Amino acid sequence: MPLPLEAAFLELGRLLVDQPLTVLLRRVAALAVESVPGADDVSITLLRNGKPHTVAFHGDLAVELDERQYSLGYGPCVAAAQAGGTVRLDDTAHDDAFPHFSAAAARRGVRSVVAVGLPDPERCQGAINTYCLGGTGADGVSGRAQHALELFAGYAAVALGNAAALAEAGERAENLQIAMQSRAVIEQAKGVLIARRGIDADAAFEELARQSQRANRKLRDIAAEVVAAAREAARR
Repeated sequence: MPLPLEAAFLELGRLLVDQPLTVLLRRVAALAVESVPGADDVSITLLRNGKPHTVAFHGDLAVELDERQYSLGYGPCVAAAQAGGTVRLDDTAHDDAFPHFSAAAARRGVRSVVAVGLPDPERCQGAINTYCLGGTGADGVSGRAQHALELFAGYAAVALGNAAALAEAGERAENLQIAMQSRAVIEQAKGVLIARRGIDADAAFEELARQSQRANRKLRDIAAEVVAAAREAARR
């Protein structure tokens, strides 16, 4: 018996709180198979530097046909990831839009494909894709199934967006730490020059800046060498 969509979304809501991204995306794909009518295999495509990659999947056929599209450079999943929105391929045996991919999918027993672009392209570009072996009637995937996939795409986008936000926050924190370390070593170097040459703080900074310009090297590297030399001299 298929899992009710309400139960699937309730579980996803809990997962969004405390699960690693890879675990969540795999579960998104698995729950789509369990609850979306006609979905036999599901994958999630993400564009990285413009190139598509499968970041989660449920069913080996999904990965195989994803890779087929990536090698061809086109297909419903690639189109949905690049352009957003929903791309339907209702009958692989009679398709003119993606003929080479459709032929390969038909040989593997896939009747229809629906790919839904992630709704937050500023954070992440990608799509959630479903491969259906039997379809759900003359028109392939039903409108209800498509709507369910669009909801699943929303959950995937939230997860990926949160991951992107955390990565950006981590990068900012790392940059701040580097800046603080640089400032600390520059202040130490200024102290060395003040003590050694009897000059004030402004003159010490100007001396470091001149050395940096002459050597065409970063100021913090010049400062680190001044501090290291002073420590070596103190040990002698």
